[in-house]
Amino acid sequence: MAASVDPDRTEWDVIVLGGAAAGENAAQYATQFSGLSAVLVEAALLGGECSYWACMPSKGLLRPVELRDAALHLPGTAKLAEAPLDISEVLARRDAIVHDLDDTSQIDWALGAGIDVVRGYGRLTGERTITVTGEDGTTKDLTARHAVVIDTGSSAAIPDTPGLRDALPWTSRDVTNLHEVPRRVVIVGGGVVACEAATWLRGLGVAELSVVYRGERLLPRQEPFAGELVADKLRADGVRLHPNGQVTSVERPDARDTGVGLTHGGEVRVTLDDGTVLVADEIVVAAGRAPNTSDIGLDAVGLSAGGYLAVDDRQQVTGVDGQWLYAIGDVCGKALLTHMGKYQARIAGEVIAARADGKEPDDDLSTATGHAATPQVTFTNPEVGSAGLTERQAHEAGVDVETVEYDMAALAGTYVQREDYAGRAKLVLDRATDTIVGATFVGPGIAELVHSATVAIVGKVPLSALWHAVPSYPTVSETWLRLHETLNAARRSPGA
Repeated sequence: MAASVDPDRTEWDVIVLGGAAAGENAAQYATQFSGLSAVLVEAALLGGECSYWACMPSKGLLRPVELRDAALHLPGTAKLAEAPLDISEVLARRDAIVHDLDDTSQIDWALGAGIDVVRGYGRLTGERTITVTGEDGTTKDLTARHAVVIDTGSSAAIPDTPGLRDALPWTSRDVTNLHEVPRRVVIVGGGVVACEAATWLRGLGVAELSVVYRGERLLPRQEPFAGELVADKLRADGVRLHPNGQVTSVERPDARDTGVGLTHGGEVRVTLDDGTVLVADEIVVAAGRAPNTSDIGLDAVGLSAGGYLAVDDRQQVTGVDGQWLYAIGDVCGKALLTHMGKYQARIAGEVIAARADGKEPDDDLSTATGHAATPQVTFTNPEVGSAGLTERQAHEAGVDVETVEYDMAALAGTYVQREDYAGRAKLVLDRATDTIVGATFVGPGIAELVHSATVAIVGKVPLSALWHAVPSYPTVSETWLRLHETLNAARRSPGA
């Protein structure tokens, strides 16, 4: 059993089961900020999904596509951008971002932060106890003095569509780590992963790209105009969209597993419920995620396997006696976003440290505040950024809703970016408190607007105070000023 610790050591203050980004944060809070000892137990690459198969490689693929598209729509650079991307250089940069799927640097970071690492597959075997099975089949029992934190993440869900599993479809892991760009691709799904993958695949040169999704619009959890603007751009770029579509069968008679998990071989035929047949070289399934809890020993502590772990606002797992078991990241199902998992880890780390010191944590150590403003950016073209609630969600939560929208193409700052800028902004307000409970921005280059909305929501800043937050000219941040002006004009109009 490979380990970066004394092979005879079996006890730490905190054991983190799963070494993804959130787990690393939980361990760091134990060691560097609280003086506790901590160990990460991980069978795969330290750093997890985000570092190697999701957030980082996908952004590495999207950035060149974004830059080229911006250059094509700006006088003076358009001719320079007419040449196609250098795919080999794009993929080489992606490989550098993921360190060629080597986690040596992550191990070095952990050890430098005073965090131990044990390689192997860990399972709960009792209160504060983890049994780790190494690659060679040997086992070792580890004990936590204070807490066990579960960060085993999630995996791509594959629907039980006839023929789909046998066709060896690509998942998010495959499509972010592709080595060759297929000529024809079908994507199943209409959420974040599907939309981002469609953006970079088309940008990298996929000639025939189809996206099949069940609902009427893409990005169904966002404001309706977000999915509409993304769909408009994908169609303009030649992507074929199939809304309200359902795959009924998949055929790939020549499918074979080559051992590299990327090239499965053979033409794939995808039949939709309306009889449409799509023929492609690869099929990408982006139809949701499932928590990795089916084989981590939950039955040993009285919990059911296979589902998300229920936690309280301090990330402590409910249904288990004592204050020793916590869950963070995708596995608890609150928000399947790396930054929210890391936030949960910080809260859990502070709570564990306080309880280890015999104290009850401060009242403000609760994830309820942060989750009320959950920020997210979808790096499509245009980008989609949001924080807090959509209008529909606010109504469902019983908020006395007031909304305001603004066409971001009317800004000087966006016109400078590109003459054909298309984008929209929306605020969802609590009329009773005159504070923002939700914000959505859609357009090229809006990602950095999201944090200002997050601060406003978390801080419950009244609009009367935000009026005095003056945006620089000419920037996209002027969106805030124009939203204020539009709202004030609406309020002053007769009958308002």
